[in-house]
Amino acid sequence: MAGYAHPELLAETDWLAAHLNDPKLRIVDCRYYYDGRVGRDAYREGHIPGAVYMAHPIDLSDPTATPPNLVPGPEQVAATMSRFGIDNDTVVVGYDDEGAHTAARLWWVLTYYGHTKVKLLNGGIVKWLAEGRPVESGEVVPPLAVFRPGLPRTDMRVRGDELRAELNDPRLGLLDVRRATEYSGAEVRAARGGRIPGAIHLFWQDNLNPDWTFRNADEIRARHEAAGATPDKNVVTYCQSGIRASHAAFSLYLIGYENVRMYDGSWNEWGNRGDLPIETGG
Repeated sequence: MAGYAHPELLAETDWLAAHLNDPKLRIVDCRYYYDGRVGRDAYREGHIPGAVYMAHPIDLSDPTATPPNLVPGPEQVAATMSRFGIDNDTVVVGYDDEGAHTAARLWWVLTYYGHTKVKLLNGGIVKWLAEGRPVESGEVVPPLAVFRPGLPRTDMRVRGDELRAELNDPRLGLLDVRRATEYSGAEVRAARGGRIPGAIHLFWQDNLNPDWTFRNADEIRARHEAAGATPDKNVVTYCQSGIRASHAAFSLYLIGYENVRMYDGSWNEWGNRGDLPIETGG
């Protein structure tokens, strides 16, 4: 499938349509917007049959943490997944309408806690609707389940002070996947604008085709290697709050990168801490 090292991380629409009635499948609608629209409203108007709805700031982040959107603790993950009918044998398929922009956070959290039976729907509900596949309205209330998180995979996450200590390491491949205006500091979304010193700018959305499906492995690999983010590096992805960075990390896992960590504090933390160095400009 498009040369991916781990094609099992993606669910194609044909596969999902054939498995809609699988009792061990849980579909999760992760639509979330930053422009005033409400993801739950979009879900209620029409979602893939059987899908439940999760909002990442509440369900896939620690709502009490500072900075916001840090990975939730195991107790919260256990309660959330159990409430949504997900147990340790459930195959989870996440989707949204922006190429898995926010659904990738579901993949990241579950994988971080050792649940590898999780996929992202390639093309999301956009592709699903374009193919004339069914949707339903309203809310789905699944039966309760029991989910037991595994030990956190600390190799998937980096904290701010850890990252600062690695900034001069030539093995570090630090990827800023925000918009170019955020990277340069022209767009300021914290106490300070700019980027982490040494970061390479690789916009997250450029791992996708115009129809919101993932580009093939050769294309994703080529854009990273051309920027110096080669598979032998210790790659770290970051954005504003660990959502786009989850997508960027997923893209690299998909094509076979083995050393990829996500900085969930991201610019929410780095840009608001005056003791951490920054760079600005193009």
